Amino acid sequence: MAEVATFAMSDQLLVVIDPIARRTDGESVRIAKDVLSAGAVAKVCLPEGPDEFARALARRGSRRPVVVGDDGALTRAVALLHRQRQLAECALSVVPVGGALALAGSLGVPTGAVAAARAVLDGVERRLDLLVDDSDGVVLGGLRIPPIRDPAAPDGATAVGPGGRPWLRTCQSLVRTLVPPRGPSPDASPGPSRLRVEVDGATLVDLDQPVEAVSVTPGIAGLAEVEVRPVSVGAEASPLRAEGRTVTVSGAHFRYRADTAVSGPVRRRTWTVGEGALRLVLPGR
Repeated sequence: MAEVATFAMSDQLLVVIDPIARRTDGESVRIAKDVLSAGAVAKVCLPEGPDEFARALARRGSRRPVVVGDDGALTRAVALLHRQRQLAECALSVVPVGGALALAGSLGVPTGAVAAARAVLDGVERRLDLLVDDSDGVVLGGLRIPPIRDPAAPDGATAVGPGGRPWLRTCQSLVRTLVPPRGPSPDASPGPSRLRVEVDGATLVDLDQPVEAVSVTPGIAGLAEVEVRPVSVGAEASPLRAEGRTVTVSGAHFRYRADTAVSGPVRRRTWTVGEGALRLVLPGR
């Protein structure tokens, strides 16, 4: 994690306040807006949906973007900037507001509105690694196979289908209410998986060895940390660990949880480390 620059309080800010944050914790939103407006020239945007959120970021001009919202808003902003090929052009700030703030906290962002807003004004830009997959998706905190269902999300509401279509889960839920189930629920705990995991082209585990879980997280110095937990037979099996710049998982159809969303099923996916690709403003040391 490299320290790049500090920021002057005279910077112009584009403050994009996620609608979920406004609904869930209006008081924290008001506090953050007051602190930011008192310390900088701030243009405040109140998008009503994903399209307006995307347009606000795309039209930021020379203003430094500040996202006020939960982990979902943070990952959405990073994904949008990545797809627009603008992620390397701006330092992103976030004021975590909402129910799910663990990801922002793990990246070093204060989870209190006042402390986070002050970090926006007088913090330090640091470059963080992230993962980019072969479908142009990004991962900030890490991914896991099989996914762990978020207990705070009703009926796996954070899950998305192939291509990132969140409405697909809604349709599937409606169908399940109308048609009696004929087998195990798709949200039931999965059994062992047979997957091939390759790190920089070398096989860490192959299809003949069932695994309980695979996790991949951005590490340091442009390397991803990979851990594979084989199925235990008798004595507990030791995890297999490796580091590398590219990680490929293939085999039977599998789903994976990356940050705040569940994706899949896919038969093959490759993640590559984007070294220093995320410019995030964090508190100065």
